[in-house]
Amino acid sequence: MAMILGGMLRRAILRGSLDVLTAQGRRLSFGDGTGNKVVIRFTDAAAQRALIADPEMKLGELYMDGRLVMEQGSIYDLLNLVLLNLRHRPYPLTARILERGRILLRRFAQWNRGVRSKRNVAHHYDLDRRLYDLFLDSDRQYSCAYFQRPGQSLEEAQLAKKRHIVAKLAVEPGNKVLDIGCGWGGLGLYLAETAGAEVVGITLSEEQFAIARDRAEQSGMQDRVEFRIEDYRETQGTFDRIVSVGMFEHVGVGYYGTFFRQCARLLDEDGVMLIHTIGRTTGPGVTNPWITKYIFPGGYLPDLEEIIPAIEKAGLIITDVEILRLHYAETLKAWRERFMARREEAKALYDERFCLMWEFYLAGCEATFRNGDDVVFQLQIAKKVDALPLTRDYIAERERMLQEAENAPLRLAGE
Repeated sequence: MAMILGGMLRRAILRGSLDVLTAQGRRLSFGDGTGNKVVIRFTDAAAQRALIADPEMKLGELYMDGRLVMEQGSIYDLLNLVLLNLRHRPYPLTARILERGRILLRRFAQWNRGVRSKRNVAHHYDLDRRLYDLFLDSDRQYSCAYFQRPGQSLEEAQLAKKRHIVAKLAVEPGNKVLDIGCGWGGLGLYLAETAGAEVVGITLSEEQFAIARDRAEQSGMQDRVEFRIEDYRETQGTFDRIVSVGMFEHVGVGYYGTFFRQCARLLDEDGVMLIHTIGRTTGPGVTNPWITKYIFPGGYLPDLEEIIPAIEKAGLIITDVEILRLHYAETLKAWRERFMARREEAKALYDERFCLMWEFYLAGCEATFRNGDDVVFQLQIAKKVDALPLTRDYIAERERMLQEAENAPLRLAGE
């Protein structure tokens, strides 16, 4: 079995330096010897067989279970090395066969309706609220930040993300805005406080709803921002603007038509919409099975060719597309470093296995954004071709105006 494992890794790891300590006590070396050495150890022969049979699922499980141990370097170093080597190269044969089967079953895996949709959301977003305090910024932005310059802090980059999105929406004071998948309320509160909008934010997460509602009350914005537990398919009314950040990944490939038809019904004739979603750049695929099982059940990262037809069939027009490339890698790096700095607090909330799982999740996603085909799409959408200015100059101008509003002293009603 060690021979089969060695053959698989020898074909996969051509660059860098990886040493494997087998359960039988052998030391196998792979790569060209460059870079910092990464050393892993298997605790039992069954762990080696499991990795050979299904590497995409078992690598994370073996790490969580302590059966694959990092002897030198971190799990991020290992994942980054593996993905760097697999970039633009075929995965091992067993992994490709399993992926084809998962593609055939992906619509079932992404069946996101009713109770199941709410359960999928709760699996991740209804964890102990103190966990997210360990690694998110103070506004609890749990999506890709927007790094405008090297060395920018996570707090600054998350504020820049909100500013960039609201500028693209061309929000005017008094506009009614629907925030689909409102998270813990940060964007909705920004739209109300800084842009002067009236906001309805919807989520399926009980924890997010409770925190968002409390934040609205504490900031005195409850008359301007309403948060609800609500499925987007059940929302009623008409909105000048619709925004969705980090939620489209949970819609499911079989529901894109439903999603955009509903948005078309909710959007005013002169309205503007923006979708901020992780996506892929190499065509339709399948969600990593470990991520599906442990982190985001029902989740999927689409290619543009899967999104665009649904938008057009709903009678909507794509007015702008921006692709954020390494912004999420930098966001995940900040989250991972913050989490690791407070790892003992996370362990007190859960246990060691959970910490290993969460570290693998953050490290794997960061390595994928650096070496794989994952990016973030910002799709600006409208019903009418003249809903927005003819050039993108207005975006930078509105960003300046919003930044000035952020820095302005709070004015009380009647002042």
